[in-house]
Amino acid sequence: MKVEYFTMQDFQDAAEVIRRHTNLEPEVGLILGSGLNALAEAVDDAASIPFEAIPNFPVSTVAGHVGRLVVGRLEGRAVVVMQGRGHFYEGNSIMRVGFPIRVMRVLGAKTLVVTNAAGGINMTYRPGEVMIIRDHINLLGMAGQNPLYGPNLDTFGPRFPSMNDAYTPALRQLADQVALEARIPHHLGVYICLAGPSFETPADVRFLRAIGVDAVGMSTVPEVTVARHSGMEVLGLSGITNSLMGEEGGPAPNHEEVLEAGRLLAPRLETIIRGVLGAPEFAVRSNNL
Repeated sequence: MKVEYFTMQDFQDAAEVIRRHTNLEPEVGLILGSGLNALAEAVDDAASIPFEAIPNFPVSTVAGHVGRLVVGRLEGRAVVVMQGRGHFYEGNSIMRVGFPIRVMRVLGAKTLVVTNAAGGINMTYRPGEVMIIRDHINLLGMAGQNPLYGPNLDTFGPRFPSMNDAYTPALRQLADQVALEARIPHHLGVYICLAGPSFETPADVRFLRAIGVDAVGMSTVPEVTVARHSGMEVLGLSGITNSLMGEEGGPAPNHEEVLEAGRLLAPRLETIIRGVLGAPEFAVRSNNL
């Protein structure tokens, strides 16, 4: 297991580099998954910083992940947007995968909106639909790859943080309301993060379905774990890119279909995110944090 620890000074140094590009203090952090870069292009008054320019940021090497941090305004709110992300399977330590979330928190963000591209395990899910994440299974964490491993930084949170309601119920309800009003096909479900980068075998799919998984991907859970440890509220959105039947001899999943589905999903996810950020209920929650 690759082990590396980061200090409070490391997070502050990264935040200082970002502050040199903008005077905004973001209240919301966003992470955009595969094929979902368009929303970052809609940010007003944007300052853009390559991940490579920020100390200790994981660098994205995957097609569909631009690898830039964008700071600006969306629906009138100050946001910091990760246009792509670094993954565990790219060789990043699990601690480095979670590093940007703590930097967002140092910058002032109190809410995290995280998106991903996911395979549909639930047999009722169809490509192009959105799943609002109501809970997750931290299989990587169960196997010892938890981003909170190592010395605890009490400035962010307690040694043993609760993961009850990891995805803020009020934000889930707000996203559900926005999706209903916009007539976006969607579900509320359970997400699981696997290490990747290989896709799941049919037997994997049958196992995941048996333990109550609705959608599977290779991200999100480490970032959400760090966000909750840091006291941030979280909204998680999965874009369903393909349906996994769990049958031998079926069509093989591939990254190209993930990117293709992302082109359909991007406007749907953008509608939900804009609706949530612009809602009066979100403003009330933000002011009370």
